[in-house]
Amino acid sequence: MVQQYSVLINGKLEKPGKWIDVVNPANEQVIAQVPDCGQEELDRAVAAARAAFKTWKNVPIEERRAVIQKISAAIKANADELMRLLTSEQGKPHAQAAGEIHGAAAMAAAQSTLSLEDEINEDSDTRLSRTRRVPVGVVGGIVPWNFPVMMAVQKIVPALLSGCTMVLKPSPFTPLATLRIVELIADEVPAGVLNVITGGDDLGPLITSHPDIDKITFTGSTATGKRVMESASKDLKRITLELGGNDASIVLPDADVKKVAEQLFWSSFTNAGQICVAAKRIYIHEDIYDELSAAIAEYAKGVKVGDGAEQGTAVGPIQNKKQYERVLDLIQDAKDNGYKFLVGGDHDPSIPGYYVPITILDNPPEDARIVAEEQFGPVMPLMKFSTVEEAIQRANASDYGLAGAVWTGNPEEGVKVAEQLETGTVWVNEYLHLSPFAPFAGHKQSGFGAEYGKEGLLEFTYPQVITVKREKAVA
Repeated sequence: MVQQYSVLINGKLEKPGKWIDVVNPANEQVIAQVPDCGQEELDRAVAAARAAFKTWKNVPIEERRAVIQKISAAIKANADELMRLLTSEQGKPHAQAAGEIHGAAAMAAAQSTLSLEDEINEDSDTRLSRTRRVPVGVVGGIVPWNFPVMMAVQKIVPALLSGCTMVLKPSPFTPLATLRIVELIADEVPAGVLNVITGGDDLGPLITSHPDIDKITFTGSTATGKRVMESASKDLKRITLELGGNDASIVLPDADVKKVAEQLFWSSFTNAGQICVAAKRIYIHEDIYDELSAAIAEYAKGVKVGDGAEQGTAVGPIQNKKQYERVLDLIQDAKDNGYKFLVGGDHDPSIPGYYVPITILDNPPEDARIVAEEQFGPVMPLMKFSTVEEAIQRANASDYGLAGAVWTGNPEEGVKVAEQLETGTVWVNEYLHLSPFAPFAGHKQSGFGAEYGKEGLLEFTYPQVITVKREKAVA
């Protein structure tokens, strides 16, 4: 019998009785079961969070900070176990799983140092006015399957640090490492402050519509984000949405081909391309297009695709069957339209696991589905451009605006291009770097609100202005 995991409600680990199978995407085998929670478990979790909020909001921030630091320490101390568990449920290679686990611990420790100081608006003879930040209340957090530990931590930390309490829902595809962390920290977090429940597709809408949840923080697709926003609007819940992206990279003609080829490859193919800010469209200047596209393709041929638990694997499987079939459909669409492939394009359905070969397309048109849609898989379209103005226009011609990158031998020129891109984050000569102290926010249909940094922390608070009338002293 496979291992059965517990959820956390009001400080107690529980196994309610109904179960969801968790599948290893590398071999399609069931590796564990987690509780299939519904309305009853959610109501109890929300009630526990509501009761705990009454006291937690008044706990000094230094004490809240200490709880978060204990969470960070528990993750770090158990990193090897959590890394292996993460690979088994998500598919990413051990090295990338270790990076996520250690990154989550470091992110929690760093963000625990943020603070919420009062701001003085007026200090005059007649009036003292200050703004303080007060916690929103009970937060419902919904976590995706591509970076399940990092995204869970990124929701827990600012919520608890601000004085909110939380009900967190991991993805049913990747709940195991998060639930193991919950077991490790159950005695470190006061009862009811953090509740973690698992469930299927029906649980998310129950969370977003629950009348006693004050805020929703969601990471996932834009289509689902719109439904979250609609559901939350019925009682004006506060929301933070980190949604999809069709992130463009622009490679200027002075870029060092040998240097950037490998970097561009990993900007697209890290985590099998299942990253919201991965490079999903790469525009290369015509002067270096042939040389750079050939260099990227040649590098790709030496990268091993396979089980993330096997030594030497650099790109793992797609995490779940639905996404696997969608990526294959995009590849088939490119084949049906006669687009040229530099690498890949074929797969072997007889092999167990959700494996998609590394696939690179040569200059497909802008209206190709692989260019216009977010692929979220190991498929990279390379496109040729003639002028910088053209590249900027094509990069901005999207409903998304999450991230982008500029590659150049002249960083100052790169910044000028970056400032014209309609995205929340732009890198110059690097990729996939997020700081715990810098806001991460999408433009257009890539999100609503911010995560990370002081701005991310403020998302969990209301401003409250207190003004005191001063009487002038009598002469």
